[in-house]
Amino acid sequence: MEINLFKIKEKIDLEKTFYSQGYVLIAGVDEAGRGAIAGPVFASAVILPPDFKSSKIKDSKLLSPKKRERLFQFIQEVAIDYSIAYAEVEEINKKGISKATFKAMQRALENLKIKPQLVLIDGPQIISGYKNLQKAIVDGDNFCLSISAASILAKVARDKYMEKISELYPQYEFWRHKGYATKFHLEIIKKFGPCPIHRIYYKCFK
Repeated sequence: MEINLFKIKEKIDLEKTFYSQGYVLIAGVDEAGRGAIAGPVFASAVILPPDFKSSKIKDSKLLSPKKRERLFQFIQEVAIDYSIAYAEVEEINKKGISKATFKAMQRALENLKIKPQLVLIDGPQIISGYKNLQKAIVDGDNFCLSISAASILAKVARDKYMEKISELYPQYEFWRHKGYATKFHLEIIKKFGPCPIHRIYYKCFK
């Protein structure tokens, strides 16, 4: 159930292919915060209408914060269904980031009110705990609109969380770097040590 798109050179409408095969309810799933060293990992699942088109929805990393914010609201308005979930830092420290990420993705899918016929996961692996039909799409946020939409919802939701949590730990200025390993963040950790939302099982804390 895995599709490898490493060899595809041009941008294609992969979801259109699946729609032509009879799938109507397709959920795209993506995460945000997997590469951070602090804070939860977020995931989102989005089901868009089959005839929906948008040139504005792209991989969240290609968009400015202001554009992501606007699209965050827009996607929620146009989606047939959507869900946002996360895995806590405690889960990441205990299970590792990979298992925690897939747990967040599974939660996002399970929280959907409408059951999708097909799930498209961004990345090279399917969710082992999810038993329904799914396909792993390498670089999926460039080939699947629903995955791009999910990446935006997950990214904006996580950024908002990190901005809020910054009020509890002001010295780390999480609003600035969102928990990623920037030079500033690493310097602050050296000065104050880790706080409860740091992923202390990572090598940088050893």
